[in-house]
Amino acid sequence: MNWDDAADERPERLVGAAADHEDQAVEAALRPRDLGEFIGQERVRQQLDLVLRAARQRQGTADHVLLSGAPGLGKTTLSMIIAAEMGVPIRITSGPAIQHAGDLAAILSSLQEGEVLFLDEIHRMSRPAEEMLYMAMEDYRVDVVVGKGPGATAIPLELPPFTLVGATTRAGLLPPPLRDRFGFTGHMEFYAPAELEKVIRRSAGLLDVEVADDGAAEIAGRSRGTPRIANRLLRRVRDYAQVKADGVITREIAAQALEVYEVDRRGLDRLDRAVLQALLKLFNGGPVGLSTLAVAVGEERETVEEVAEPFLVREGLLARTPRGRVATPAAWAHLGLVPPQQGSGPGQTGLFGP
Repeated sequence: MNWDDAADERPERLVGAAADHEDQAVEAALRPRDLGEFIGQERVRQQLDLVLRAARQRQGTADHVLLSGAPGLGKTTLSMIIAAEMGVPIRITSGPAIQHAGDLAAILSSLQEGEVLFLDEIHRMSRPAEEMLYMAMEDYRVDVVVGKGPGATAIPLELPPFTLVGATTRAGLLPPPLRDRFGFTGHMEFYAPAELEKVIRRSAGLLDVEVADDGAAEIAGRSRGTPRIANRLLRRVRDYAQVKADGVITREIAAQALEVYEVDRRGLDRLDRAVLQALLKLFNGGPVGLSTLAVAVGEERETVEEVAEPFLVREGLLARTPRGRVATPAAWAHLGLVPPQQGSGPGQTGLFGP
């Protein structure tokens, strides 16, 4: 699943995992401040709590932390919680922003003792900066090169102990030498609907929105297992309830609001359904090539492959095969269509059975 380009999803997608400016502003107010407030990710949360408690008891610096997982699951929030739990400031940057070793050296040399450095999308950092980071993480020093050519001189620069929190949507792209230098690695899983209901109720309280239990459940079921999407849908349903109803979010109101915004009961939006409808109605469920499918939908090939397909595959509605894209029986059922008879000839079977 290609999550690297999820940050490039078009901002108008209500169910996109990337954060737009409105999301960033709202998330700042909704973020939990400590591990006790953090909802979900139970295993990662318990393990991280032990790491931080032990560091505080030693009165030392916490181990470097690597957090991996899809966008919108709470990696940035956890990095801020780590700093808060340790009582230290946090510096936030990203891999694409560090294109030269000098950029990283400037950041590292200005860190305070114990400070948390959050490096988002760490796998997109330049190779020279990455190699400098090896020594900084392990020995708390960097070699700054002064001059060029034969006269260049490497000046060692001592760094105060710090905690690096790296976040990545594609852990497999991290080179082993970098990955091995993290003392704790946590993988963020998609949220269960019950966990998202808790997130929605908590956010509704902070936003001063009245939401019924069945209303929270309706929004959670359409949120793709992602808290960021759940909070975004909550805000849109709040607007609908304020204008069209009495401001209280019930199941009926949530369903009506999300129908207006074209988010169906499984969290599919217009683009997702267009891909499935083209696959089912024009190509009888496939197999069909990606380029042909993209032309049928009227979208770029990359849009279909990187924006729509990951969720459809995860939901079991679409399969990628060597012969092309194929719809699963669940896709036919979701759109209320009857699949054609496959493998009806002697000795033949369809891709998903007789």
